[in-house]
Parts: sequence; structure tokens; C-alpha cells
Amino acid sequence: MPRLAASHLLFFAILFSLAAPASAEMRGAWVASVHNLNFPSRTGLSADQQRAEIRRIISIAAACRLNTLMVQVRPEGDALYRSRLEPWSRFLTGTQGVDPGYDPLDTFIAEGKSQGIAIHAWINPYRASTSKAGKAENHISRTMPGAVRRVGSMLWMDPGDPAVRQHVVRVVEDIVRRYAVRGVILDDYFYPYPGTGLPRGTFPDDTTYGRYQAGGGGLNRADWRRENVNTLIRELHTVVHANRQGAWFGVSPFGIYRPNVPRGVEAQLDQLTELYSDPVAWLREGTVDYLSPQLYWADAGPQSFSSLLGWWRSSSVNPRGILVFPSLAVDRLGGSHNWPVQEISRQLDIESSIRPKGGFIIWSMAPLMRNTKGVNGVLQGR
Repeated sequence: MPRLAASHLLFFAILFSLAAPASAEMRGAWVASVHNLNFPSRTGLSADQQRAEIRRIISIAAACRLNTLMVQVRPEGDALYRSRLEPWSRFLTGTQGVDPGYDPLDTFIAEGKSQGIAIHAWINPYRASTSKAGKAENHISRTMPGAVRRVGSMLWMDPGDPAVRQHVVRVVEDIVRRYAVRGVILDDYFYPYPGTGLPRGTFPDDTTYGRYQAGGGGLNRADWRRENVNTLIRELHTVVHANRQGAWFGVSPFGIYRPNVPRGVEAQLDQLTELYSDPVAWLREGTVDYLSPQLYWADAGPQSFSSLLGWWRSSSVNPRGILVFPSLAVDRLGGSHNWPVQEISRQLDIESSIRPKGGFIIWSMAPLMRNTKGVNGVLQGR
């Protein structure tokens, strides 16, 4: 076999680094901005007050031996960073489009770097609004009104409109080009969850589906909807790798693929036919670098944590061995669930025992900020 030139070896080294995330353990947590769940703690804080909150979040994460934060920078077609494409989020100042006087994402990256914590930009791909609050002039509901649908009290970008997909890809490309994020992650909101104003299996996309059919498309509506989401996943995976060397692209889907999958698991939702989300296809195609299924249930119950994680990490579901980091419901230590802290300790033990192990992501930073039931000590001891 002829000896490869040094330039060829460098090319393949770079290509491999783009295609395969490092195998270091993920120890992450979600930082939610929607409705001011985690950051900022309320609207209208000064820039200095918000910076101080970021420093405290980073400091507590570091004390818990976390190495990654998933920071929600696009909760409803808006931005918690200085964007040329979308308006400032109302969760910063109380009014969409108003400059908070600093750049939150840039601050998270800088403060995280100082304590060895990587930042992944968490975006919601399709939700345009959670309420009827006023929209800035450069919000998608005003710049592309024909691509936005009303679903109950929400506004939703139509996944079947190619202009929506192109816009989301541009948003992600802009983030990874300008910010030193370690990755980009989507949450579980693809087609909206069924509920008030949206019966199961429905979405107001007659116009876009009719346009698709008129263009010669042959898929039935359900398969077409799934393919709309699959196409976005493929394009985002490509654009992340094309614009930031070594960056990861991940998705955090609903934790149960389908009812009775794996056998015996109970679920009131079928994400494949109701959210049109097919994370198994992404694993098998290799269009994600990691997956973080939301395994927000106790072990040994009707949605058993160990059964679900074993299924997601199995070679039959995940033949490429793509990293699977379960999201853990640490918030259920409080509220009506009132889990004992031993449940989180047990889930961490289970995560370490199921191969291929890779780590975890805590939902969310709020219990760590309060050290609910001493959970910070559980994390510090691992």
C-alpha cells in the first residue's frame, strides 16, 4: 500500500474529528430561558444582574463537577445572543426586540471557559411563540407570516414549509460561525404535542401539504411530516460540522419511542405518529452526534428508566454506537412527585452500568441552584 502524504493524513484526521465526538463523559445540565425557568430568573434585570446570575450558574455547575451546559438561546423564534436574523428574547427585558445591553451567550461561553464548562446552544426549531405577547418587527411571525400557524395560544412554524427549514438552518449556521459553542442541541418540540386546540395527529398544514402534492410528491401526510423533520435534522448536522470544527449536533427527544417499545413500557404519546419525530432513524442514519432521550421516570415502574436506557443504547436500535446521554428528571425531587434523592443516585448508577456508557444531562439547573434534598452532594461524589 502506498504511503499517504502528510497532507492526506491531516485531511483524514480533520474529517474524523468532525464526524465523531470525543468519548469523554458528558456531565451536563439544561439551562432553560423560556418563561424564565432558570435564566434569567425574571425579566427586567440589569445587564450586571444577569451577568451575576450567569456566574452563579457556572459556579454551581462546576461545584457539582459538571462539564457542559445546554443553554436555551432560542425559545420562541428569538435570541439570547446578538442575532442578525431574529429579535432579542422577551425573557431578557420583558419586551421582545429590546437589547439587554450585553450578550448572554457570549457571557456563558466566557464564564464557562474559565471553569472548564462547555456550552451547547439549545434551540427550539419550530416554536414561534408560547403566548399572544407582542412580536418584534423582525420576528418570523411578521417577516414570514405565511409560514406560521396558530395552534391554540401558540404560534408554530410550519415544518412543511421549505422557507422555515432554510431559516432555521441559517440561524444555526449563524450561531456556530460566530460563537465558540461546543455544540447545538434541539429539544423535543417538532410538530406540537397534542392538547387543547390540537387533536392527536392534526396540524394546520393543508396549504403546504397541498403544495407538496402539486409538485409531484408521493408521500402520505404522516410520512411527509416525518420526512420534513428528518430533512431538517440532516441539514443541521451538516451545517454544524461545516462551520465549526469538532462541534457536536444533538437532539433531546421524548424518552419513549413508541408505546410498548421496549415491551411493557407504557406511554400515552406516540412520538412517531403524533410529534412526527423519528430519533431511531437519526441514530441509524448517523445524522446526530449524540441523543439525550428525556427519561423522566423512576426505575422499575411502567416507564422504567433502566429498561428505556438499555433500549436506546442497544446495538439493534443504535448500531453506530452514537452517544446516548439520558436526561434525568432531578426536578422531580420536589413537587408532587417528591422523589427521594436516592432515586437520582440509583439512576446515575444505572447509567454507568449500561454500555456503551457516556454520561447524563440534568433537568434542570433549578434543583442544583437550590441543592434540593442535597442532590449536589450526590453529583459531587461521582
